[in-house]
Amino acid sequence: MRSLKRHFSLITALFAILFAFEILVIVDRVLSAYESKLSERYAIVVVSDHNLTLDDFNTLHSSIKESQPLSTKNEIEQIEEQLAVGTIDLSLIKLPYFYALTLDHYPDPDELAKIAQKLKKSGKISRVETFSAQHDTLFKLLVLFKWIITLLSYVLFAVTLLLITKEMRLWQFQHHERMNIMSLFGAPVWLRSGVLFRLAFVDAIFATILTIITFVLIDYSGWIDNLMHHIGLDIVLFSFASDPLMLLTIAMFLSTLLAVIITLSLSEEV
Repeated sequence: MRSLKRHFSLITALFAILFAFEILVIVDRVLSAYESKLSERYAIVVVSDHNLTLDDFNTLHSSIKESQPLSTKNEIEQIEEQLAVGTIDLSLIKLPYFYALTLDHYPDPDELAKIAQKLKKSGKISRVETFSAQHDTLFKLLVLFKWIITLLSYVLFAVTLLLITKEMRLWQFQHHERMNIMSLFGAPVWLRSGVLFRLAFVDAIFATILTIITFVLIDYSGWIDNLMHHIGLDIVLFSFASDPLMLLTIAMFLSTLLAVIITLSLSEEV
């Protein structure tokens, strides 16, 4: 029973850390997908007297990913319907070219202003519309979400230190007498601390498996996928290609660090 309590204590602490860390990873994926979605949907509208291609726009600014000509046919037809027949022949009027430019990333307001300024100074663009008011609002929301994630990361780091400290004191109490007895019989440090490291490795593996099972069940339930579908995002909640190894590495590092600290502290006391 005491052995189970020892395992349960460390497994619970490691599971809490791994669970919180994986949540941060998932939220970061959501924000990255949302930023990518914003980049795909956002476009700068420019007006030019020249018929320009994507290569022409790339010479003006390297961050321009796509250029889509905008047709003015519908607008001309609406104007013709409002005018009296034969008043003005709009087909004789040469209209400028309109383009929607998509960037390869979602720029911040300062970068967007620089892009617009550079396009205007090129001499080939007569007008640039960046829809800056809407863009700035969305960008500020994105920055706010990222700031929250950063803050949560610091909180997680602080909680991790507290949990490790608590486990360290618990392990010191549990293994102090055993390591003193082994020291009296002349056992080397690696032999005295072998139980600690075996316990650390086993608990790290169990905590990792428990975390993986938890997120697989959450993913299998489908409610997060439905939520992402409502906001137009398609993300991988739990990546079997990278997440298990990442979680196991974190668990192994923390548990081994705890075992090393305990071994060094008890060795000094002995």
